[in-house]
Amino acid sequence: MSAHRDYGISSGGYSAVIVPEGAAVRMLTHEGRDLIVPFASGEPMPDYRGAIVAPWPNRIPDGRYSFDGVERTVPINEPSRAAALHGLVSHVPWSVYHHDEASIRLRCILAKSQGYPFELVLDVAYTADEAGFHTVITATNVGGKPAPYGTCPHPYLVAGRSPLDDWHLELAAATFLDVTPDRLIPIQRMSVDGTAFDYRQSRQLGRTAIDHAFTDLNITAEGGSRIRVWDPAGTGVAMTWGKSCPWVQIHTADHVIPERHRIGLAVEPMTCPPNAFNSGEDLVVLLPGKAHTSQWSIHAL
Repeated sequence: MSAHRDYGISSGGYSAVIVPEGAAVRMLTHEGRDLIVPFASGEPMPDYRGAIVAPWPNRIPDGRYSFDGVERTVPINEPSRAAALHGLVSHVPWSVYHHDEASIRLRCILAKSQGYPFELVLDVAYTADEAGFHTVITATNVGGKPAPYGTCPHPYLVAGRSPLDDWHLELAAATFLDVTPDRLIPIQRMSVDGTAFDYRQSRQLGRTAIDHAFTDLNITAEGGSRIRVWDPAGTGVAMTWGKSCPWVQIHTADHVIPERHRIGLAVEPMTCPPNAFNSGEDLVVLLPGKAHTSQWSIHAL
């Protein structure tokens, strides 16, 4: 199975293309309009675009963490920040075990490694219908000892054809995680009050650079959380997720490569904050034989 093979699904005006590499959503459209930043067929996935991230989201500084009284080291894959970024499954091929017109299911068997000596089976289901594009991911511990775990998606949302600086963002989050400017290492939680990161009322992004985790999310009547991004031309995109993700990372895609700079808004609902393998905050500990499920959806506005 080629990691670059395309698998299309569509229903209710929504169409998506998924590739086995990282179980990544390569393209997502509604009535022909892009809802995420796509990448070309056969092209290696850039910037984790559309990938599933596990067994940890975001960064582990220096790749070092301690769990169950044992210090471990995972490979550094972001040398500029000396960090282990976005887990172990975002650039490996997942196996497709179901595919029909409106849905697809993929699986990744995460075997033991020196830095992560735990055994997980990850299953992701993508479905399209008239309400949007939906993801459900389940991690099952098939090993013999408790395993630390976290996950998130990595889509770059697209509100419309206007530049990102013109888009309006609405995110009902009362707190963000302050980080060091050079390596983005978490420092402390801070209130959004009086900061550039207060988007509880919809307002323009402007030139604000964001690469931060937000929490204390408002819970909607449906029992989850939501973000909305609007283009002033009148189009938009929304993402919703369940209570299993009490955090969300927002990134304005500030990039040294001009053609990738601020071309979409990365929205990553997370089961835990950055560096949770060390802080333990909201970290999922999967007991042998147990499973953990998260879900999120994207729809057009």
